[in-house]
Amino acid sequence: MQIGFAGLGNMGFAMAANLVKAGHEVLAWNRSKEPVARLVALGAKEAATPAEAAQAGIFVTMLADDASTRSILEEGGALAALKPGAVHVCMATVSVAFAQEMAGRHAEKGVGYIAAPVLGRVNVAEAGQLNILAAGEDALLDRVQPVFDVMGQKTWRFGAEPERANAVKLASNFMLVSAIETMAEASAMVAGHGVAVADFLAMATSTAFAAPVYKIYGEAIVQQRFEPAGFKLSLALKDIRLALEAAELARAPMPFASTLKDNLLDGVAHGEGHLDLAALSKVAARRAGKG
Repeated sequence: MQIGFAGLGNMGFAMAANLVKAGHEVLAWNRSKEPVARLVALGAKEAATPAEAAQAGIFVTMLADDASTRSILEEGGALAALKPGAVHVCMATVSVAFAQEMAGRHAEKGVGYIAAPVLGRVNVAEAGQLNILAAGEDALLDRVQPVFDVMGQKTWRFGAEPERANAVKLASNFMLVSAIETMAEASAMVAGHGVAVADFLAMATSTAFAAPVYKIYGEAIVQQRFEPAGFKLSLALKDIRLALEAAELARAPMPFASTLKDNLLDGVAHGEGHLDLAALSKVAARRAGKG
């Protein structure tokens, strides 16, 4: 199967590499050329422009946000280059409003549009074990399912409207950030009473909170392991902002999301935007006079 792929950041590269290893013909584009060269070394082909990558029947984008995705679709010519009957699979975490707009614009052009953001860090992507949150027409989803099967352990379908998948991803990231924020605040509180954070989190993540998100991020908090970032504070701030926008569209109050946005903004304002989400513990410690 020929697949165009645009966006070879840490996550995108791992996903595209798995497609190459599975025997698919991958036509890859990225703004910086180094990851393209690494992917070509695995057997991919380089696309000189986003428009060239979009010549494939299935075109996957995995970019940082609305603006970067819009840039390659419009200025990069990818949307115009999509052929009738092609399908664009947007796997980035973008806004609900952007997904709605893109679904309409693709339909006007006679091409398919699927939203399929993912759950999982880079190591999960490398293992082909992502959870893929997908929404779009059933026929289109069936067509790209073999692609999803290479990149993920399970595809979760949420209906025909693509923006539903983006709403689910934003809600999931809200829950993720919430879990880390509660650990960070609780750790700062017990530390103020002389309790070792390592002891507290060992107990918490072995009892009532014995779930992967608490265990993985709890260990990172204890070890102060914030680099390399699996999920940057700056990207988490972007996602919480998008979650608040989606909540406003649905008239669903999310008061804690506003608190999370301010705490993430605190970290970014202190020059910590490049650090892993576990660095929310630095924000909590700083506010408790321990940072």
